[in-house]
Amino acid sequence: MEKNQVMGALHKFIRQRPQLEFGNYGELKAYRAEVRAIGRDLQDAEALLAAVSWRGITGDDLANAAKHSFSGRLSLVEKGDRVEVDYCTGQYWPTEYRRAACAVLACALWQHWKPADSEQGGDKIRATARRELGSRLARRWFR
Repeated sequence: MEKNQVMGALHKFIRQRPQLEFGNYGELKAYRAEVRAIGRDLQDAEALLAAVSWRGITGDDLANAAKHSFSGRLSLVEKGDRVEVDYCTGQYWPTEYRRAACAVLACALWQHWKPADSEQGGDKIRATARRELGSRLARRWFR
């Protein structure tokens, strides 16, 4: 898979509207809280996408990360000359589809930063994530 195609497909995927249904919330306060959380998920996904974009992570690396993160519910599918994101919803699409993309991107970064000679190095990877992505993203996606 070509990295540019995969990145384009992921960008298109995370930029979809969440399609929240107000009737599922019952009150405006809960609805707005969910909207804010989903907005943070978009910011995280865009930051992780940018971090992946300029590193030596390949499209195949991203496809492999998709198989091993978020229970494998997000997959990258080649359809002719393009790549599409296929996502199997766990419980509620609006609250999880961007988190699935974040998990895949974070997994690809983790594998990229992992020392080649060791299965260890989690603390070093977390420190790299903090330094390069900021503490909020590192705490959330690199536990």
